[in-house]
Amino acid sequence: MINMLASPRPVRRGRIIALHCSGASASQWSYFAEALGGGYELLAPEHYGSENRGQWTGEHAFTLADEGEKAISLIDQCESKVHLVGHSYGGAVALHVAFARPERIASMALYEPSAFHLLRQLGGPARAAYAEITGIARRVGDGVVSGDYRGAVAAFVDYWNGYGTWQTMRPAVQKALIRWAPKGPLDFRALVDEPTSIAAYRVLKFPILLLRGEHAPLPSRVIADGLASLLPAPRFVVVDGAGHMGPLTHAPEVSALIVRHIADVEAAQKLQRCPSPLSSQDPWLLPAADRGHGVSSLVKVEEV
Repeated sequence: MINMLASPRPVRRGRIIALHCSGASASQWSYFAEALGGGYELLAPEHYGSENRGQWTGEHAFTLADEGEKAISLIDQCESKVHLVGHSYGGAVALHVAFARPERIASMALYEPSAFHLLRQLGGPARAAYAEITGIARRVGDGVVSGDYRGAVAAFVDYWNGYGTWQTMRPAVQKALIRWAPKGPLDFRALVDEPTSIAAYRVLKFPILLLRGEHAPLPSRVIADGLASLLPAPRFVVVDGAGHMGPLTHAPEVSALIVRHIADVEAAQKLQRCPSPLSSQDPWLLPAADRGHGVSSLVKVEEV
């Protein structure tokens, strides 16, 4: 199922495909949709395992290619390039989609993409990060296999949100996550087994905004920092006070950064079509003094 979060008015600027994290739904992007102000067409296809999409078919071993099919189909239906946005699992799916259709991507914004396959290829702290994330994957998988769905998703939620978070959730939310539980091991397996190599990331030459929270867990921190050096020219932002669930807990700051990123790209593309003699800089990077203008002071920017 595809959820249209922004009203389907005539497209004045561009189309955006936003991919949510594991266990969530298209509603994750509600604040972002409001922040866009109706000037864009926002599509938020839901992943397998969500309430509206239903469970994976089980026809073969699940991969990120299966999850990315819907987004790729939406891109193929568009006449113009699209902006990709992704968080966590959705960020990893967005990367897979970008590799499949690099010439159709106008820009990409990723918040802590769970590209766990990189941990097997990066050195140093990546080894400890890999052990950590495969440990939580094993805990979730064991819970699902044994039938302890509640225990599996409780461990999952507390890992990404902080210990004790599960107990504070409303019963309705807990029940929805318990129904999602069988999809969890499939997500982890697909993320770890994704075959993309480190070298491939150099081909993603469109504008990329890379975000992570100040309190990101080790695997997310290692992946984000690694991507900052692997991608050709990303803008790297650390959101002060945020953790892995920053798009929800710090929705105003994260949404403002993504909206500004997309607006900058759209403006730069317009300048390329109608160049100004005053514009001799990189066509999508603003001068350092202007970057982040109008964004909350809770955001720290690191240029790579």
